[in-house]
Amino acid sequence: MAFEKFEKFFGFGDEDIEQETYDYEKENDYHQNETNNTKRDNVVPLNSDKKPSNKIFLFEPRVYSDAKNVAEQVLNNGACIINFSRMEDDQAKRVVDFLTGTVYSLNGKIERVGDKIFLATPPKFEIDGKITKMMEQNKDDLD
Repeated sequence: MAFEKFEKFFGFGDEDIEQETYDYEKENDYHQNETNNTKRDNVVPLNSDKKPSNKIFLFEPRVYSDAKNVAEQVLNNGACIINFSRMEDDQAKRVVDFLTGTVYSLNGKIERVGDKIFLATPPKFEIDGKITKMMEQNKDDLD
């Protein structure tokens, strides 16, 4: 009897355990029904299947902060051609490094397509051929 009083005093009685279990099950059922009945239109997955843009964006950055605009287009599934001819080489290298990280995070690609010209594409874009190969073929045809 003393032990039962001790259990009740500290809340270890059988009644309390049954009540806690009941309340937990009731609460769990409530949340489960609420989740099933609620539309989840406001949740957007990070890797959603956005359709690729039908545009290719051209950029000629002049300062490092222009890289943000290029990155935003790639993040919105747009392909970008970046001409670094108006930028110093050390700044251009920093921008290419930044864009490489952005494209890598999306599983996209970045390729050099000319002297100081790069192509950055998000995933699901296909790049076929290389400009240097085409130039060599045209040179051979002219000879």
